Amino acid sequence: MIRRVAMLSAHTSPLAQPGHGDAGGMNVYVLELARQLARRDVAVEIFTRATSRHQPDVVETEPGILVRHVPAGPFEGLQKNDLPSQMCSFVRDVLRTEVEQGPQWFDVVHSHYWLSGQVGTVASERWSVPLVHTMHTMAKVKNALLADGDVAEPSGRIAGEEEIVRLADRLIANTADERDQLVELYEADPSLVEVVAPGVDLQVFRAGRREEARAALGLPPDAAVLLFAGRIQPLKAPDVVLHAAARLLADDPTLRDRLVVPVIGGESGTGMDRPGELARLTAELGLDDVVRLVPTLPQAELARWYAAASVVCVPSYNESFGLVAIEAQACGTPVVAARVGGLRTAVSDGVSGILVDGHDPADYAAALGPLLTDDALRDEMGAKAVVHAEGFGWDATAERTLAVYEAAIAARRMHGPP
Repeated sequence: MIRRVAMLSAHTSPLAQPGHGDAGGMNVYVLELARQLARRDVAVEIFTRATSRHQPDVVETEPGILVRHVPAGPFEGLQKNDLPSQMCSFVRDVLRTEVEQGPQWFDVVHSHYWLSGQVGTVASERWSVPLVHTMHTMAKVKNALLADGDVAEPSGRIAGEEEIVRLADRLIANTADERDQLVELYEADPSLVEVVAPGVDLQVFRAGRREEARAALGLPPDAAVLLFAGRIQPLKAPDVVLHAAARLLADDPTLRDRLVVPVIGGESGTGMDRPGELARLTAELGLDDVVRLVPTLPQAELARWYAAASVVCVPSYNESFGLVAIEAQACGTPVVAARVGGLRTAVSDGVSGILVDGHDPADYAAALGPLLTDDALRDEMGAKAVVHAEGFGWDATAERTLAVYEAAIAARRMHGPP
């Protein structure tokens, strides 16, 4: 029986607001998985780097979940690429937990993203417990699909990921595509890679609220709402959405009276190198009257925007899964997304949404146009989107993850560490 899990999320806290800085789908994943495990009487302790001297050392977010803020380097001013040099300090404080609590305190270590995986390899060896690792994104995949103006991931990250693949007891992939990438690009042992899809909170993200949501947000009942939600950075391609909107208006100027383009999120990653770039592009394209730049929002408010939207666009250059796509569909809103990575699983092409090859704004405009102007098509696809999203509840994610933990523990007892 699994009693306690050490969950490592070194570079970003699960308590941070998704959509800003380095916080995104992984933050949602870590916190929601921890909640589901706690409800199954599995205690979870999440280790993350402290980013303020005012943060308490330990926060109990709810019964069974502790978030430990670990001092590692300066509290503020560090970018994600600066963090590898601080991981020795992070490891030291993580390992102190066993000294305080005694041997065999944890049954398994579950690390998220490669920085945490590096810590996880040390903690797993020191505590003699299995390491389960979830990549979330992979450097080799990102470097093969770089957006214009984006920066390649460094060789040090690639080496770190290769080491994690070699040392982890089990790897969790979000999709079958990600499993294949781990095997083909990182030479992972196929027998040690398990596919566990992330989930969506079906109580927060739910359908049947379009009129209510539009009224609450001050949107006209007949508005054509084209929504983007995510971090503002080249990888997520919000510029493609704006260019597609400009193309739609050029093709049909009468649409301008109804078109609303909310862009929800904060600058992140290489997007922080060009602050205000999206606002400048909006003005350059003559879209000031239709685009609304909305700061990052809590999940309940984000769900309201999804429900109010006619269509959600996810034109990312790569996504390990694409939680935005599943959340939007759970709200009854069809999705137009890039045919890349996990989005091929998150969106049922031609059923719950439309997948687009490449990143040509003209192709996105062609896919978005009918969903913005044909109410019957949008409603039909939106109803199917709800059914599709219902297959991705967090309950199933937690049960599958527990099974991976148990398999890793059993294998280590029988054969020792990998």
